[in-house]
Amino acid sequence: MASQSEAALENNLIKTLVDGGYEQVLIKDEKELESNFKQQLERFNNTTFTDDEFKKILIHLEGGSIFEKAKKLRDQYELSREDETFYVKFLNKKEWCKNIFQVANQITMEGTYKNRYDVTILINGLPLVQIELKKSGVELKQAFNQIKRYQLHSYHNLFNYIQIFVVSNSVNTKYFANNEDLNFNFTFFWKDKNNNNINNLEDFATTFLEKCHLSKMISQYIVLNETKKSLMVLRAYQYYAVEAILESVSNKSNGYVWHTTGSGKTLTSFKACQILTSREDIDKVMFIVDRNDLDYQTTKEFNSFSAGAVDGTDNTNALIKQLKGKNKLIITTIQKLHRAVKGKAKQLENYRNLRMILMFDECHRSQFGDMHKDITNFFTNINYYGFTGTPIAETYQTFGDEIDRYTMDQSVADGLTVPIKYHPRIAKVLLDENKIKEIENYYKLCADEGA
Repeated sequence: MASQSEAALENNLIKTLVDGGYEQVLIKDEKELESNFKQQLERFNNTTFTDDEFKKILIHLEGGSIFEKAKKLRDQYELSREDETFYVKFLNKKEWCKNIFQVANQITMEGTYKNRYDVTILINGLPLVQIELKKSGVELKQAFNQIKRYQLHSYHNLFNYIQIFVVSNSVNTKYFANNEDLNFNFTFFWKDKNNNNINNLEDFATTFLEKCHLSKMISQYIVLNETKKSLMVLRAYQYYAVEAILESVSNKSNGYVWHTTGSGKTLTSFKACQILTSREDIDKVMFIVDRNDLDYQTTKEFNSFSAGAVDGTDNTNALIKQLKGKNKLIITTIQKLHRAVKGKAKQLENYRNLRMILMFDECHRSQFGDMHKDITNFFTNINYYGFTGTPIAETYQTFGDEIDRYTMDQSVADGLTVPIKYHPRIAKVLLDENKIKEIENYYKLCADEGA
């Protein structure tokens, strides 16, 4: 098949997006970008801004790093008017399909050098996704390096609100989060539910760039890492796992997630917890770990996603206070929660019927004795989910169905894990025959040589 020129790729991509509901808009330069932004922001907020008011909005948006701008995007701006304070919204994070979607190409920006950008996706008038194209046969890293040059030479003001970059040479396409220090190792292929890459640009455009899905990715599946002051966008398998949990919660069924060691279960589980806390039908979300696992690194990771999220003390009264308080997300140890429901049940009597979601980390350990039973029997309106990299018989028996899987062989194929040769002994587990075959086919437990 003959390779297409970059101009042909642009035109085909824009046509696909327009067919999918985007509005094509012609924007030549920064002045026209700001003019379009004013119009779309007025549409989105159902109001009209005077020139002076819009200038104040632009001044508010100017300051700060990429990380700080990402926070502003998700927040509101208090605009003082003569008779009221008007709260300007920049993004609809809950009803993401109700945002305004536009696509433009060849916007010219001047900085150290004058640059023209291939394809820009604007949401509510802000450039939130930038796509750099190369004709087939050209390595993706060339498109990535071009974005780095643009970032150095001409990205400024509204273009610092970009959340996601996309690079494609038509036959291969990857996405990554915007940060001041870009790294090609953190570029990802989008995938289907079976972990097959969606490489082709047109297929990527109809799946990942579908307007509601893209808006959902920006609204829900980008994490602002407080420790590193950086944006993190979830990989496809993390996205599917969280979506599976949300569906199970709606169906009021339990289950477990099998994601191999090193696949980012902490980020996946935290994102599931964070989304669930935003739901009005959920009263509390508890992430539960074994005391031996609540080490410095785990605490640091969770606190990087949400400052002060982890209470690492053994104080049961502090946990009870959290259960009674307004904070919907609680991160605690199974030992502390067990002491609370057994030793201080009377204090929790009025709270045992709350609609609660329990998330158990490393659920192949410490979840199969009396502590787990006492906790899940005490609360009357719960669903619970386990995360494990090594499911065993009790995982299935305790948590029920597997709701998502990302195994070692998939991680190796994706280049996330170094392949390791295992000894052939298979752990014997008390599962039905099909379940045994599934686990034997996908994961072999290590054994010492000669054992």
